[in-house]
Parts: sequence; C-alpha cells; structure tokens
Amino acid sequence: MHDAVPNPARDRLQACFKAQKHAWAEQGGLLPERRDEALGALGEALVRHADDFTKAIAADFGHRSPHETKLADLYPVIAALRHARKNFRRWMKPRRRPIQWMFQPGTGHTLYQPLGIVGIVSPWNYPVQLALWPLAGALAAGNRVMIKPSEITPRTSALMEEVIAEVFDSAEVAVVQGEPDVARVFAHLPFDHLLFTGSTSVGRQVMQAAADNLVPVTLELGGKSPALIATDYPVEKAAERIAVGKLFNAGQTCIAPDYVLVPRDKQETFVAAYRDAVASLYPTLAANPDYTGIVSERHHARLRHLIDDARERGAQVHEINPGGETLDAAQRKLAPVVLTNVPDQAQAMQEEIFGPVLPVVGYDDVEEACRFIGARPHPLALYLFSHDKATAERVLARTQSGGVAINDTLLHCVQEELPFGGVGPSGMGAYHGEAGFKTFSHARSVFRQARFNGAGMTKAPYGRSMNRLLSMLLR
Repeated sequence: MHDAVPNPARDRLQACFKAQKHAWAEQGGLLPERRDEALGALGEALVRHADDFTKAIAADFGHRSPHETKLADLYPVIAALRHARKNFRRWMKPRRRPIQWMFQPGTGHTLYQPLGIVGIVSPWNYPVQLALWPLAGALAAGNRVMIKPSEITPRTSALMEEVIAEVFDSAEVAVVQGEPDVARVFAHLPFDHLLFTGSTSVGRQVMQAAADNLVPVTLELGGKSPALIATDYPVEKAAERIAVGKLFNAGQTCIAPDYVLVPRDKQETFVAAYRDAVASLYPTLAANPDYTGIVSERHHARLRHLIDDARERGAQVHEINPGGETLDAAQRKLAPVVLTNVPDQAQAMQEEIFGPVLPVVGYDDVEEACRFIGARPHPLALYLFSHDKATAERVLARTQSGGVAINDTLLHCVQEELPFGGVGPSGMGAYHGEAGFKTFSHARSVFRQARFNGAGMTKAPYGRSMNRLLSMLLR
C-alpha cells in the first residue's frame, strides 16, 4: 500500500513525524508559556487572513457564502483559541483525589500531561473549522500536531499550510497535503492520538489503520440527524429554524437536520411553512451570495441521484426555487427539496444526505417517533421542538445521539463548555473546550505515600492481625 504513494509525499510525512518525535524526545511537550503564545498567535493569524480564507474556500466550493465561512469556519476556531488560552492553565492544574481511609495518610492526585504527537485528519465541508478546532485543544494540552486536510479543498489546504508555517515550527505543528493515499499512510503513523472527522465508512478504515499501532482514536462521524416536532410546538416556527440549520452551507454539515418527524396531520402544513421559510431566507438562488454551492460535481450528482431514486420509489418531490431560476451548473447550486411519502427503502432514508434535501416522515405519537429514531444508527445530533418539559425528558430518555439542541438547530456545537462528539456509528470521543483538553491529555494518577504509614500491616508473613484486618475490610 505504501508503495502506491509518491515518494516525496511519503518522505515528507515521515520527515515531519520524525522531526516531531525527535523534538518530543529532546524537549517534551509545549511549555505553558509557548502554549499561551501559540494560541494567541494562531488566533491573530486567522483574523489577519480571514479574507484570504474566505476567497480560498469560495474558489474550492465553486461558490461559498462569505458570511457562512466567517461565521462557521473562522469564528468558532478563533473563539475556541481564545477560550483555551484563557482557561488551559486552570485545566492543567493537578487535581487532588480522595484516598480510602485504610491507605491514609497517603495522598493522591491526577496530573494532566500531553500525550505526545497528535494526528488530525479533517474533511472538506468546514475545512478550517474541522482542522483547527481540535488543534486548539491539542495545543492547550501541550501536544505536537500533524494535520492532514482534505484534498477536495486544495486552495484552502494550501493556505492553511502557509498560515500554520507563519506561527509554528514544523516540529510543533505541521500541515501535510496530499491525496487519499497520503491520508491512508498518515492514518498508519504511530501517533499518540489520532482524531478523524468524516464519513462512517472511512472512519472504520481509519480505526483499523490506527489499531495496527494501538493508537487511540477520536472519531467524529455523522449519520442521519433527526428533527422531531412535537404536537405542542408551532410548526411554522419549527420549519423556519429547521430551514436555517438545513440550508446553512447548503446542507453540507455533519450535524445538519437530515430528516424531520412531523405529526401526521401536520405534514402538509410543514411543507408549506418550510417553503415559505426558504423563500424568506433565499428569495433567489442563482446569483444569491448567501446560498452556497455543492462542493464538487461528484457530490452534486450524488444528491441528484438521491432525489431521482426517491421519486422512482413513489415519493413526492417538492423543489423550492422561489425565483423560478435556471441554476448555473458551474456553481453547482442545488435548489432545496422536500421529500414526502418517502419509502424506507429509498436511499435518502438509508444514507446521510449531506445536502439541501429534506425527507419528511409522519408520526402519530411521540413514542412512535422515538421508536423510529431508535431503530436506526445513533445520529450525531438530535433536534427536538417542544415547550413541554415532560416531552423533552421522554425524548431524551428514549433516544441516543451525540448531542441535542432543543427548539433550535446546530447551536449546541458552538458551546465551548459542552463536549462535542458522537456515539456508536456517529463517532467516539469528544472535544471542544475542556473536553478537548482532556481528550488530548493523559490524566496521570499519582499516589504519594506518607512518611508514617500503615503499609507494614499488609506485608507477609500473614497472620492473625491480617485475618482481623481482612475480616473488617470484607465485612
């Protein structure tokens, strides 16, 4: 497999990894002063290059809303860097732990130390956010880091490499570009931790590659994240919030609402309300700078196939094109689509959509809706629309997902004090804020024996005193 990778790419990978391993052996992790400096400098570099990233991402996508880039790709990373810089010294403080009475007056504490060399494999849909957000946690913990960004957004990846080189020596943080073959070699390196964001199918391959070297992994995958509108919640209001979350980045978001569960007698009301919400958000599509294009011809064709497959299986296809425009194929813009009466066998109900296509599923009661969600692989996110506390508690108790937002979409992801991660097929492990610091740290247990202690009571030869002690301990 390694022979299929061009030698320069393979050699650069190995050289970067070797340099970081050597630096770790000679100097260890990043000292707190360097962490503070690096977190601040990287944030300043992103602000300085904000327009450059906006242009690069737009060029990679064909068209990408500049506001969406700054709001979702740049701002969360800058906020995460600031949050980590403000808090990492508190996170890294040793934490006292209670010791059982029979081992006192010994003391115990946990010491958070960097793991070593961390690998990050990031996807194309948010090419800055999903590469540099985990970097914030890895740096806060004091690690050295290698990043493999997506080859689908080459201009952004190249700019990221330049910006990282402005702030870091390659023995601290390095960006390594390349095609999927390079990513496969990257995943086989003996990192001390590997974080991958992408599809479930590729996540399985990454985990298998990491297993060869017993590398622990954090997998941020995806899945079909449902939105559930309870009977007490206004359908029109829910439709507006779902439209915002679904059509941000044209649906190319791992936590986008993938399908919506609506009370059976309100499905038509929802479709009409969703149509109105789309028209309000995007009165036109073709030349609208706010409406993002699909990243590649392959993904555009995949989405068209999902729509055609649903239609052929008997679903009703509701295209929403408020201006009645002909969309430019070069910009790869795809009009929002709602699917109703979609059979469960349709591909749109079997695989993550990752685009502006929204299946609507009717239900009769909340228990039925929960069973529908529970019969499928655990999603990365779940969105519940209800003002009823009992309904919310019931849904939370009866379903599983990586995260939850109630009465909105997407916003749970950008809370630095909330861990972000999946469960089961939607991922393992979490990061953001202190959760990210802990993911990239080793909580080292330290027990300190007191000068005067009772340890001598438990050593051989055993006799009556040990029998009395055991009788007391096991009683």
